[in-house]
Amino acid sequence: MKAREFRYYDLLVHIFVVLLLISNLVGQKITAIGPVRVGGAQLLFPLTYIFGDVFTEVYGYGASRRAIWIGFFASGLLSLMCVFMVWLPPAPGWNNQAAYRTVFYQVPRMVAASLIAYWCGEFANSFVIAKMKLWTNGRYLWTRTVGSTVVGQAVDTMVFMTLAFGGSLTASLVASLILWGYLFKVVYEVLATPLTYKIVNFLKRHEGVDTFDRVTNFNPFRRPLEEPGME
Repeated sequence: MKAREFRYYDLLVHIFVVLLLISNLVGQKITAIGPVRVGGAQLLFPLTYIFGDVFTEVYGYGASRRAIWIGFFASGLLSLMCVFMVWLPPAPGWNNQAAYRTVFYQVPRMVAASLIAYWCGEFANSFVIAKMKLWTNGRYLWTRTVGSTVVGQAVDTMVFMTLAFGGSLTASLVASLILWGYLFKVVYEVLATPLTYKIVNFLKRHEGVDTFDRVTNFNPFRRPLEEPGME
């Protein structure tokens, strides 16, 4: 079956991957917003879940699956290159190795935790929104965007915090990190619901598509790089 061509899908995938990569790069910065301490990634990474909602709602689970895998490989390559470049010995006279390491180095355990959490969370988010769209017969978009976020961000946050800090921090501290990180991400995306509505309505109107995954194979490994419209 020939894939249908869409005007905005590839552009959105590019923006999605760029946001994902920037989140990985700025994630080590901790900022203070009043009494709240927030990592740099938490300001951008939740946007990737909005993109996941848009991909699934407009183009279908298959298109979202493709975007998730592209983002996964891009993030993996970025992480590996950052670690490799830090490990390379600096040239004599180049005195910025310590600063370079501070910005770009990620402990391999963190890299693995981040990639696994991203993969699990994004697929959980996409699966939930696809199924809820069938249950609601395409109505009440806000229930899908919020419901998928509640599930996807829970999976993402629990997997990452457990894999990244389990055994090195106390169970109560890990639980606290999970709770506050999860609440921040969910509130973030709930507040972004009006923006999600505008983007989804714009794309449905201009792409002429509103996909329902009634016969979709939800296996995340099924032809992950297939073009949208080939499900």
